[in-house]
Amino acid sequence: MGKGARERLSRLLNEHLNTVHETFQLWDQTPASSLDKVSWNDVIKLGEQVSKQATMVGMLWTGEAPETKVLEENMASYFNLLQGFLLHSHASTLLDCHESHSKDQKLSIPQLVGAVWDACSALKKTPTTNVTAIGRAMTQVAVSMKDVLREMKELKPASERADEASDEASIQAESQADDGDDSSEGDLGNDLSPEEMKIAKLAIGVMSEALVVMKELIRSITGLLKHESLDNSVNFLNSLERLLKLCQGIGVQMDELGACLYPPQELPTIKAASEKICSNLDEMKVELDNLDGSSEAFVQACSVLRKSMRQLESQLGYSDATDLVPALENLTVGNQ
Repeated sequence: MGKGARERLSRLLNEHLNTVHETFQLWDQTPASSLDKVSWNDVIKLGEQVSKQATMVGMLWTGEAPETKVLEENMASYFNLLQGFLLHSHASTLLDCHESHSKDQKLSIPQLVGAVWDACSALKKTPTTNVTAIGRAMTQVAVSMKDVLREMKELKPASERADEASDEASIQAESQADDGDDSSEGDLGNDLSPEEMKIAKLAIGVMSEALVVMKELIRSITGLLKHESLDNSVNFLNSLERLLKLCQGIGVQMDELGACLYPPQELPTIKAASEKICSNLDEMKVELDNLDGSSEAFVQACSVLRKSMRQLESQLGYSDATDLVPALENLTVGNQ
């Protein structure tokens, strides 16, 4: 390819990029009310066309360097489709693919085509409404809580760990010889004292009941969606967003609670996490009541969770009291 052809391609590419840049600037402006609303299905179809055109561009670079005219035509087709896509959706990112022709460029083209494929594939998975997006986020919180719960159920008392160790002593000796210090990592959470195990079991109960609350909350919201007057209304969406933040807050405290169960257990942090969960639960109940969506099952789940948290906090207080006994015994009362 001669110098003149490269300069022409570079100039055309810059023109296309400038056009795309101008298109991006339109996003800062409020769409005119006279414009017709574009359905999400149309956006997805345009995304598929962009993907197909990217495939065609990628095929040009599988053999010898393509002719200048072919490059110009494919460049124009791709950017025209891309501009149309950008005009219909804000969920796209422009990749600058402008480089000088070289062997390195030939290797990078498939990667860029793959990036377009990934972007178009992700577009199809994008929630079509705000309500759907919030619902997915709440479900993700529940999934994360379930993972923490499963991990916490693997905690074992020291006595049980000792019995297992005696049965597998020879196998552990061989693994320790091969792995060195790495074998000690598997013992994490397997040496809880009887008091620590009581707290762990109560905390696991709290996590289980919190997961039930999350499920009932999602069911309640699903029931509300059947009312067309609420679906996608501003007040309804605002309430859902507040409920999502409360759910995420409970999820964070569940992570904190799970981390504190490993010995040595951090009792003040466990108590603080329990109090924050209770506070979020109260706000969640109020928010759902405002939407007239608080079901009997949700109320019952909240009641059971509060009971579990009271039991946990009671055990925490008992543990604090027992920890004070050795300290009190060591006190020396002087004669005055």
